[in-house]
Amino acid sequence: MRVLALNCGSSSIKAALIDTSSSTRLLDVRIAELGTPNATLKIDGKAQQLQGQVDLAAGVQRIVNEATGPGAHGGDIEAVVHRVVHGGSQFTQPTRLDDSALSALASLNSLAPLHNPPALAAIAAARSMLPDVPHIAVFDTAFHSTLPTRAREYALPRELAQQLQIRRYGFHGTSHAHVMNAVAGYLRQEPQQLRIVSCHLGNGASVAAIEYGRSVETSMGMTPLEGLVMGTRGGDIDPGVLLMLQQQAGKDVDALDHLLNKESGLQGLTGTNDMQAIEQRAAQGDEACRLALTLYAHRVRKYIGAYAAIMGGLDVIAFTGGIGENSALMRHRVLQRLEFLGVFVSEEDNRKARVDHNAPIATISDTNSRVKALVVQADEELAMAVEAAALLGSAAGGISERIPVAVSARHAHLTQATLDRLFGQGYRLKSRMALSQPGQFSAEEVVSLIGPRGRIDKVRLMGPSRAEDQVEISRTDEFVLGVDAPVRVSGDLANTPGITLEGPNGQISIPHGVIAARRHIHMSPQDAERFGLRDHDTVSVKIDSEGRDLTFNDVVVRVSPKFQLEMHLDTDEANAAGVVKGETGELVERGHVQATIGARSLTGRR
Repeated sequence: MRVLALNCGSSSIKAALIDTSSSTRLLDVRIAELGTPNATLKIDGKAQQLQGQVDLAAGVQRIVNEATGPGAHGGDIEAVVHRVVHGGSQFTQPTRLDDSALSALASLNSLAPLHNPPALAAIAAARSMLPDVPHIAVFDTAFHSTLPTRAREYALPRELAQQLQIRRYGFHGTSHAHVMNAVAGYLRQEPQQLRIVSCHLGNGASVAAIEYGRSVETSMGMTPLEGLVMGTRGGDIDPGVLLMLQQQAGKDVDALDHLLNKESGLQGLTGTNDMQAIEQRAAQGDEACRLALTLYAHRVRKYIGAYAAIMGGLDVIAFTGGIGENSALMRHRVLQRLEFLGVFVSEEDNRKARVDHNAPIATISDTNSRVKALVVQADEELAMAVEAAALLGSAAGGISERIPVAVSARHAHLTQATLDRLFGQGYRLKSRMALSQPGQFSAEEVVSLIGPRGRIDKVRLMGPSRAEDQVEISRTDEFVLGVDAPVRVSGDLANTPGITLEGPNGQISIPHGVIAARRHIHMSPQDAERFGLRDHDTVSVKIDSEGRDLTFNDVVVRVSPKFQLEMHLDTDEANAAGVVKGETGELVERGHVQATIGARSLTGRR
């Protein structure tokens, strides 16, 4: 599919015409300094001056003309995909744009007043020029919709926060998702096998903790002002400073907005947001620039250490964005003193690292480094195009068959050794009821769970015995027990908490294995082929119940010849949707971006 990707900012446009079947970039266009006499245009890297003050609509028109003009790269545009910075809590998947969706998007302008209005203006311009092709929006915030509550919420009065939609949304999600998929493909692993700290370092900058395929923390919050030192934003700041600026410096809301968004960060510290110029001045002895480099690297390193702690370790640190890709000095400074995490840098490889469309990944860690340090070329336009093609492809080839929904109450899978301790040597579980998944059964036996805060009795065991102990509980159970169980797919037990189990013959404390099961769908290979899905794809499923209709996002697909088609929700999720026996769900969104992007990334240097 030939997709035109439009990545619009308030004063710039990045665009690409991409053949998603081969991940080939057919056309690359960059327009900078829109609305000024200095507006410049780059087509496939060749720069030219634009005549007059070109606004956003005119810039979009020029790009569409380049992509559709005579002899323009062989074929029609089949779809247009737009990057929208803020999707709020409503938009967590690629979305086909119609009047209803655009109206809902306009209501979010207050959440991103500098970013969303230009995107909507670009969408309007593109739709007027290309009215007969589908237009898709992808959202910077969508990748971070998996943030757990503890990482998402601010410690503010709940009613006020809910009324004003105050929470942490995170940004640069398209870039972080691309990094995750590209890194996994480069290392020939699945995202679900990796703990990645993704560092998007450009004029805007953020860090994301990606734990086994899900964003679990990120440095930007409700707005892009939180987090790292950036080109013109200062990042984390004591709110008391803002109160003082209001009270003692007479800064009103507009003045603070301008100060925080346009006059802070590297610009405020040095008078420029150009990292290359700052590095050159620092080398010549400029103390302000030396301080700026130190502050910048310190903040990134602090977040990396924090995110390693949150994920219980890490496997990859990846750098992307203009600074992340091009500043060997900044990568060196950021990675200093991380040897305790297993990070060892090859200084020669770091200095030589270059990435481009032909070699989009370079390794800068030493061969003895347990943690891989990588440089990844940012390619948001490719990621956008692939997501749009996946959405349109699934819509065209999708089927309306409904998926049975089952409630998975708290339960435990135990090893034979643990059964021996709790029930007696050589004990065999007795089948109480066969389960829908072939060979699995609910046992007659129950155990008690004992946590730091409380206990839960009569927790059903499942059979047959397994190679590892695994206890699956709900969020409500977490509170009762006093444990913090990560959301995981079954069998993914690394860095999970333990618990004490009690049976007829006594107690045993397992060191790990307690999880909150990630909502998932079991599929046979035949089911997956019918739905156009692959193992580990994520989908959205809509459940129509009596007055409690709910769409569940981030549902992982598990494919095996041993599986029978069925979606599993835990008790809390089922109660929220009013699920009853015999309930079914409708697959409303499909996505399998990782394989396409990952395959392309294998061309990078190791």
